[in-house]
Parts: sequence; C-alpha cells; structure tokens
Amino acid sequence: QVQLVESGGGLVQAGGSLRLSCAASGRTNIFYTMGWFRQAPGKERESVAAIVSSGGSTYYADSVKGRFTISRDSAKNTVYLQMNSLKPEDTAVYYCAAGGYGTTWYVPNKYNYWGQGTQVTVSS
Repeated sequence: QVQLVESGGGLVQAGGSLRLSCAASGRTNIFYTMGWFRQAPGKERESVAAIVSSGGSTYYADSVKGRFTISRDSAKNTVYLQMNSLKPEDTAVYYCAAGGYGTTWYVPNKYNYWGQGTQVTVSS
C-alpha cells in the first residue's frame, strides 16, 4: 500500500516561511517524480514544484520561482517544500503527489498517488 502524508502547514504572516514535508511509505521505489500542488478555494489545482529521482532535476511554477525550494531525502523517503517570502496568494491546501517515470510534472492527472493535503494560510 502506498501512502503519502504531508505535514508542516499552518498560519504565517506575509514574508514568513514554512517547510512542508511529505513522507512516503509503501512501494516508494516506483516514485520517479514527486510533486507539490496547491488548490485555493474556488480555483483549480495548480502545480507548484516537482523533483525527479534521476539526477535530482527540479521544476517550479513561475509564481514560486526564487521563493520555494523542493528537495528530497531518499533515505527517509521524504520530500520537502521550503517556502520563503510567502504571500497571501500562496494560501491554499498543498498536496504531495507521486508519479512514475515519464510523469509530466505540472499535470495533476499524470500522478498516481496523492496525500491528503495540508493547509497553508498566509495573512497580510
């Protein structure tokens, strides 16, 4: 059984930082691409960042480039999203997702597994 569990969300003031974690369990060897998505009320789920296991390439949405950093600790089967200089528009539920080889990083339905989400709220 594959399970992804996010943590680290919370309430922060604009300009502050948070670090999200996504702990994976089960058949983690099939996870080639790990991504973070977010969904604000009334909006579609959007890609935030992704990282691939081979070479560690990372990808970011334009809206978070320079502010967010994705990383992974393979020994702990955990992916992180360090979020700095947070803005009110970053407020959303953040989801971790895992996909196999060839996953198009920014397309939600290309991922096979999802976490339950963690709320991030940035106050102005």
